[in-house]
Amino acid sequence: MPRRDRYFCAHMTRNLTRTWTHSILVALLLTGCTINRDIMFKTPRDYKFDQVTDSVKANLKLQRNDMIQFRLFANDGFKMIDLVSEGATRDVTFLQRSAFSYFIDADGLVKLPLLGRVELAGMTLREAETFLEEKYTTYYNRPFVQVIVSNRRVVVFPGGGGDAKVVQLENSNTSLLEVIGLAGGLNKRGNAHKVKVFRYDRSGKRLIYEFDLSDISGLKYADMVMQGDDVVYVQPNPDIATEALQDILPVITLLTSVLLVLSVTRNLQ
Repeated sequence: MPRRDRYFCAHMTRNLTRTWTHSILVALLLTGCTINRDIMFKTPRDYKFDQVTDSVKANLKLQRNDMIQFRLFANDGFKMIDLVSEGATRDVTFLQRSAFSYFIDADGLVKLPLLGRVELAGMTLREAETFLEEKYTTYYNRPFVQVIVSNRRVVVFPGGGGDAKVVQLENSNTSLLEVIGLAGGLNKRGNAHKVKVFRYDRSGKRLIYEFDLSDISGLKYADMVMQGDDVVYVQPNPDIATEALQDILPVITLLTSVLLVLSVTRNLQ
């Protein structure tokens, strides 16, 4: 090959190498933007979270969109325990069929037999039962009321990105620590220093709490009673090294292939 052609090929090879190098650097910068995109609900350092009050340890309260099971008996619930009379089998069947479901509307009211629409949102289960027993005194002798919430749930993000779980609240005083345990505990990437709880108040405003459960002083927050539609979000720790390697690996493979092609081309020249 003439000297002039060899010089031209070498010059083109250097330009091509420089172009590919710049392209790869740009690709590395772009792929870096995908690192830790599974971390949600980031807050600035000066963000003011809502303060926890004494009411945080209160029992579960009825709220909008709750589905409740309602049962009503006269004579202080004598019918419920009178299972030794002649109609015991019939009474058991009656008890099994006596529970009906009612929906608490967005305005906090629920439509019940005889009473019509009454407000129950904001009451504990015991307060609601006492309130309804007083209302039904007009129609029944010593009424006995049972109220059970049947659709309570909490969404828990344990800190691993793709391992969120929905936990049903079967008890009226299920704590924050219990729902985290029911969700399988904190993920290995979970940051116990940053456990957020999102909750609606009675006005529909979203309250945002952040707790540090990394040491024993956070136990008072772990006893917080969960309410329906609460969201528990454990912020994941950054995993820059692993995710950066996963993002850069395809670029490294491409770079290796390009360098191999350039090397072969130079040898042929």
